[in-house]
Amino acid sequence: MSVVAAEVDVHGHPRGALSPSRAADFMSCPLKYRFRVIDRLPEKPSPAAVRGTVVHGVLERLFDLPRGQRTLEHAAEMLEPQWQHVLEEEPEVAELFAEDASGEELAKWLAEAHQLLGKYFTLEDPNALEPAERELYVETALESGLVLRGYVDRLDVAPTGEIRVVDYKTGRSPSEFFEAKALFQMKFYALVLWRLRGVVPAMLQLVYLGNGEIVRYVPDEADLRACERKVTALWTAITRALESGDWRPSPGPLCDWCDHKPLCPAWGGTPPPLPTRSVEEVAAESAGVDLVDVDG
Repeated sequence: MSVVAAEVDVHGHPRGALSPSRAADFMSCPLKYRFRVIDRLPEKPSPAAVRGTVVHGVLERLFDLPRGQRTLEHAAEMLEPQWQHVLEEEPEVAELFAEDASGEELAKWLAEAHQLLGKYFTLEDPNALEPAERELYVETALESGLVLRGYVDRLDVAPTGEIRVVDYKTGRSPSEFFEAKALFQMKFYALVLWRLRGVVPAMLQLVYLGNGEIVRYVPDEADLRACERKVTALWTAITRALESGDWRPSPGPLCDWCDHKPLCPAWGGTPPPLPTRSVEEVAAESAGVDLVDVDG
C-alpha cells in the first residue's frame, strides 16, 4: 500500500492522511492516539475484536455463494475455516486460547460467533441482495491535501444508481451518547465516496449483530461538507500536538478497556518518553486502515 507523504504547505493546509479509526482515536482521547500512532505500543488481541474479524470474513464470503445457498447453515460451515485463515494471517491471536487445552473456550467462542451470524439472518435476507462491492478499499484526497482512506464493508448500488453504504458491527447498537461516533465513521466513508464518484450516498446503514438492530441515516451534502471540515481540523490538531508534544488524556467510561490505562496520567500512570516522529511518519500511521471495528 502506498503512503502519501505529509507536510504543511505555506498556506497552512494540512497534507497528511487519516483513516476513520485513527481519526476516532484522536477524537476520543489524544493520548490513546499518541500511544497507538506515535509510540506504537503493542495491544493484546481481544476475543471480541478477533471474533468480529472472523464474522466479517464470513459475511464477506457468504456472497460468493449463489443465490439460494446463502443460508445460516452454510455461513456456520465457514466459521472454522475463517478462524484458521485469521490464525494464518495473524499468528499472535493464538494466545487467546493458549491455555485452552480442552478446546472448550474456543468452542464457546465459535458458538458466540454463530449466534452473531444468526442475528444477521434475522435482519437481512442475503439471497435478496447482490452487493456491488465487499470490503471495498477507498481513498481520496481533499482540497486541503488531506488523504482519507478506509475499507467499506459493503456497497449496495440500486439499478437507478442510488448508493447504500453498509457496515457490520458485532457489538450492540450504541446509546445516543456513542451513536455519533459510529455515524462519524459512516459519514467519513460517504465523504470519500462522494469525492470519488460525485454522488452522495442515499443511505448509511449500520448493522448491529450484538442485539439485532439496524441504524440508518440519510446524509446530504451539508453533512459531508461538515465532515470534511471536521477531518481537516482533526489533522491540524494532530499536527499541532505533534509539534507541541501535548497529548492530553480524555478519561471516560471506556478507559477500563484500554490496554494503556496503566501508563495514563489520568489514572496515576506515567507515559514512556515521547519518541521523535516526523509528520510524514505520523501520516503513514494515521492512514492505517482497520478492516474491522467491532462496536463502532
